[in-house]
Order: sequence, then C-alpha cells, then structure tokens
Amino acid sequence: MSEALDRLFSLAAPLSAETVPLHRAVGRVMVEPVTARRDQPPFNASAMDGYAVTEAAPGKRLNVIGESAAGSSFEGPVGDADAVRIFTGAPVPEGVTTVVIQEDVDRDGDTILITDRLGSGTNIRPLGGDFRVGETIPAPRLLGPQDIALLAAMNIPTVRVARRPRVALISTGDELVMPGETPGPDQIIVSNTFGLHAMLTQAGAEPRILPIAHDTEAALATVLGLVDDADLVITIGGASVGDHDLVAKVAAQLGLERAFHKVAMRPGKPLMSGRLGDAMMIGLPGNPVSAMVCGEIFVKPVIRAMQGLPAEPAPRETAQLAAEIGSNGPREHYMRGRSEPDGRVTVFCRQDSSLLSVLGASDVLVVRPPKDGPRAAGDLVEIVRL
Repeated sequence: MSEALDRLFSLAAPLSAETVPLHRAVGRVMVEPVTARRDQPPFNASAMDGYAVTEAAPGKRLNVIGESAAGSSFEGPVGDADAVRIFTGAPVPEGVTTVVIQEDVDRDGDTILITDRLGSGTNIRPLGGDFRVGETIPAPRLLGPQDIALLAAMNIPTVRVARRPRVALISTGDELVMPGETPGPDQIIVSNTFGLHAMLTQAGAEPRILPIAHDTEAALATVLGLVDDADLVITIGGASVGDHDLVAKVAAQLGLERAFHKVAMRPGKPLMSGRLGDAMMIGLPGNPVSAMVCGEIFVKPVIRAMQGLPAEPAPRETAQLAAEIGSNGPREHYMRGRSEPDGRVTVFCRQDSSLLSVLGASDVLVVRPPKDGPRAAGDLVEIVRL
C-alpha cells in the first residue's frame, strides 16, 4: 500500500491558493501562516460579575463609586476604600488587584461588605493572557470552527487557502442507471459514484458526476472528453482486465501516462492511476464497497495532499477485537467492522465487496496484513476509522 500511495502522491500536484472571507474558510486548508494583530484580551478583564477592589479581605467595608461593563469601562482612580461594580468581560480599572465575586459580598445601598465567604484568586484575565500581537498560527492547517473563532479574535478577516480540488467522477458499465430511473431486468442503480461524491465533498473537494460511460470505446472516450478543468479524474469500474474493462485502453489512447494497475489489497485489487493531460487520473474498481474502501485508503489522502496537507496515509489506530476472526489470505484485507461501547471492534461476518448494507453499518476498517493468522478476542488489530 505504501508504494502505491507514494506513486499517487507523486502525481498529485499541489493546487494554487485563493483568498476567502473568514466566514467561508471552515473546512479549507490554510496555506499561509497568519499573525495576530491584537492582544487577547486587549486589557485586564474581569472573569466574573462582582466588585473591583485594590485589596480584598473579609470584613472590609467599601464604597461603590461606579461601574465597569463590557464596552463601557470605568474611568478614574480607585482608592483603598473604594469598589467598582464590574461585569464579566469588562475592563478592570487601573490599580485594581482583585475582583470579588458578587456572591462574596453583602451590599447595602452604595456600600458593600466583603464576607467570610471570600474565595481565592483574583478573577482577572490578564492582558494578552490568551495570545499577544505577533503570535502566529502555522500553515498548512485544516481549519475547523475553533480555528475560525481564533482567527476572528486575532482580527484576521480573510485567509489564503488552497483551491478545492475539482474532481470528475465517471461510472462505467452498460448495467448502470441513475437513481430514480427504472432499471431494466439486467441493470442496477449506480451507487458508488454518489458515495464517492459525498466522501470527497467532506474531504474538501468539489466533485461532479459525469454521465455514465457505456461499455464501448467511443462512449468512454466521449465521457472522458467532458472532464473539462478537473484536477482529478476518477473512473469507477472497467479498471480490470476483462473484455469489457476498457478504461486503461481508452485512457491510453487519449494519452494517459499510467503509473500502476493493480494493488494487492482486498477489496479493491483492480486499481490504476496516471496523468491524463493536466489532470491526475485514478481508476477504481466497480464493486461498490471496493470503490468506497479505495476512496478512503487512496483518494482521500490524495485530496489532502493536493490541498497542501502532508502526504500521509489514512490514520490508523489500534483496538481490541471483540470476537475471534479467522486467518487472512495473501492480500491485505480491509474488513468492515463496528466499534462497541467498550471500545473493542467487531468484524462483520459478511465481507463481500458488493454489500453496501454492511459498509453502511460499519464505522471502522480492520486492517489485516497478508497471511495474518487467526486472531482471538482481545487481540490488538489496526483500524482505520470511517
């Protein structure tokens, strides 16, 4: 798998960058570091509702001389016998050392008495306690909601992000019809194209579904001619060596520089890649589960690399088996399974590459090395989370 991925990464050209408004940057890959333009908080700020004082001690009686609220600070000196009513997030007046929370005082008119309920701590958030001017967020970075909030607080209105990879999806086969159509007696509904479209959308790409290519060289050449400005062309089906598997042949006629054709994995042995004009091309197997598993293992890492993220395989973890499983065959096997409440994983009994219902019930792929022996309940295995 690592050799195949390395070849794919070598074909995946990084995309150009574009500037987008901050509110449209979630899920995008930031490609240039950004630097904070302000301190946060920009002043000493109260962490609680209460009273700002120069010194706090139980039994101390103070006069309330004013108020400091968020967006409206108290201006003027605060003496040792004074207190300023203050609210969470408000600027702390100069000279104040402590905010006494309102539950720790008794108030009578404009006088407060600090009670023996007085807690510890100053309840003050120091200037720059979160970040300071000049602090930098490095790139590349996949931006999540928490990053957007941080960038906004740093006063960053726009960010430079990688352009979304444009992906053309082509299903091949006379047996296929689109969802909503009425299939003939020998036809099935195309499904993997829609699953891959959803997967790639979540991965940050801009996929589009092209017409189904029928099993003739002319039909396939016509659909391949519609890829337009795609950065990546993905064909589904027709990547094997049967009489009706025409993708490699037709793509070669159109100038495909093929990198490899088969990978020793299950599901998904028929696999090819190369460059077709300015676009990278990946040919996936036609079995629905095979196409989806190959999407997780090969295509998603490529999409990440195109956006400037590290060229790395799908992350793997270890987990305990919930039940025993038998020996594996000569190919690396990505077995569909589910996580149990106790953290262990159960491998489904049925592993046929046509069973979308089993894939739909799965949240992990259990990775079996070639010729892996029987495994007992409790054994550790590698998993890829879906």
